[in-house]
Amino acid sequence: MGPMYSRRLRPIVRAYVMAIAFWYGIAVLMGLQYSPLDRNHVWFSFFGLLVQAGAHAFALALWTPPIFFLVKKYLRFSTKRVRYVLLWGLGAVPFVLLHTAIAWLVIPPYVSRSLQSWLEIVRSAFADDTFIYIAIVVAAHGYEYLKRLRKEERERYEYQQALAASELQALKMQLHPHFLFNTLHGIATLIETDARSAKSMIIRLSNLLRTALDRGSSDLIPLESELNFAREYLDLEKMRFGSRLKVDWLVAPETLPFFVPQMILQPLVENAVRHGIASSREPGWIDVAATVSDGRLKVQVRNSTGNNTSNGTGVGLRNVEARLKYLYSGDASLSFNMADKRMATASLTFPALNSQPVGARVQQLQTVPERNDYARSHR
Repeated sequence: MGPMYSRRLRPIVRAYVMAIAFWYGIAVLMGLQYSPLDRNHVWFSFFGLLVQAGAHAFALALWTPPIFFLVKKYLRFSTKRVRYVLLWGLGAVPFVLLHTAIAWLVIPPYVSRSLQSWLEIVRSAFADDTFIYIAIVVAAHGYEYLKRLRKEERERYEYQQALAASELQALKMQLHPHFLFNTLHGIATLIETDARSAKSMIIRLSNLLRTALDRGSSDLIPLESELNFAREYLDLEKMRFGSRLKVDWLVAPETLPFFVPQMILQPLVENAVRHGIASSREPGWIDVAATVSDGRLKVQVRNSTGNNTSNGTGVGLRNVEARLKYLYSGDASLSFNMADKRMATASLTFPALNSQPVGARVQQLQTVPERNDYARSHR
């Protein structure tokens, strides 16, 4: 019972302390303006000013928290504007009477305390007290509307975050069946012609799926992990296409620790295989490059296209664009273009977010027996 009572009492005490501090400061300033200090008795007059200011502050602060409380409790009735404004307007009468009564009791008297003196105080202070009452009521409404606005903004932000998270999760879940379908299609083409290779591909595919599941729900991973996943997938495709597929990794070693979205490269390398290699009887190639400069990480997937003229607007690229939008809010981009209908280039640009502290060891991507000219030239 004690702690609960203390929790209820604490905000009330805080409200009164803040009200007294505010009104005391206002009362001192008003006292200095309307009652200049006596030069012959500076300290005495200043002490008297502080006492009177404290009495005025107490008289005003006594009613300020209750007004804020009533505004909070009955603000829902503000839709009936005329009645609402009228009721608050009528509230000025008891406020003035009570405030002047408190002031009449606590302020050191310079005249006898009688009904006549109190009525005189009411007459002389009615306009000022009414203005103060209106100011308190307006401030209370402004405070409540501000709290509600902040609450609505917070709820809207949380809703947008939850919506973005759910859409991101849906996009990530869309990648798995898309990737799985393409890989199983490749395995199906080998079952009758090369059963041993098909069996090996199934084992590699199971390892890939295990890796995808082990990654969990994190949105960002180091580029090195993303490249390793893409490399394992391309190793699967090389088993299918043999010498028809050549892969080059042109990756700067310093780019490996930087964060990228999970499985962001997978749709790009899938498209490179499906539309660039599988659609042509001629040998083809795929280049994966990564550079970093001026605080931006750039990753490119280039591939030969043969006679294929795909415009690159399939599910994979739309998925990538949507994920970049939700994760980076316009600070990352995807571009796709074709050069002379012989080469397709998909370029990703991200903010350079490093997953390791400065000076951390960076491992070079292993691409044997493929070449890594870019990595060697930047050692």
